[in-house]
Amino acid sequence: MTTRVAVIGATGTMGLLICGLVDQAEDYELVARLGSQSPLSEMLGAEVAIDVTRPGVSQSVVDFATSNGLRVLVGTSGWSEERIGSLAHRLAGRADTGVVIIPNFSIGSVLATAFAAAAARFYGSIEIVEAHQAAKVDSPSGTAVRTAELIGRARAELGPVSAPHTDQRARGQQVSSVPVHSLRLEGMLARQDVFLGGPGETVTISHNTLSAKAYERGIMLALDATRDARGVTVGLDQIVDLGFGAGAGAGVGAGAGSSARAEASE
Repeated sequence: MTTRVAVIGATGTMGLLICGLVDQAEDYELVARLGSQSPLSEMLGAEVAIDVTRPGVSQSVVDFATSNGLRVLVGTSGWSEERIGSLAHRLAGRADTGVVIIPNFSIGSVLATAFAAAAARFYGSIEIVEAHQAAKVDSPSGTAVRTAELIGRARAELGPVSAPHTDQRARGQQVSSVPVHSLRLEGMLARQDVFLGGPGETVTISHNTLSAKAYERGIMLALDATRDARGVTVGLDQIVDLGFGAGAGAGVGAGAGSSARAEASE
């Protein structure tokens, strides 16, 4: 059975990529491409709306879509735990709609985040450095926020990480007690490094996105999950079995164009 899809933010880089993937898929039909000047009513007639707009716009897109019984796949940054909780409360008990929020469509990125959350129980000193293209309007990135939040959950019984001198602006923004540092550079696509330190050693968990092909597999997996979504689902790790079971990766093969590596230094 073919599912009708509307893409909101269709003229952006990610929107163009998603439109191409939906056009090529046999079980999906792209029925609407909305740009920045398009009325949201143009998505009516679709069954699934894909939001890849901007943080300041995403909320209104999701509200309109869910109010009209569409299911929504969100690939836009800026969804805090508070906003997600409010959305989940509004959708509770509704069978006609649901929202899937994906901070990063790269499977390699999701694996690196899960590795960081697993390691967080063993190291009391943790910081994140994320780098994206200069045109990215929000910081820290949604992936960095998600990573910090999962690190915080993993350390719930251990307490916050050690983050000295947080009163200094150069120490980054704290998210779940984890300092996050954002770089915005020409020539950069996306990279994240999680640094963990303990007595006598450090561990670095890195993910580097080399091309947009890294997102393709995750986009289609998330879209498949959105067709029957209810309530709110956050993270590709809730859709893909990462092999962690109910362990550190919970609650959160790598695609082409991405790399994940872990390295230890003395």
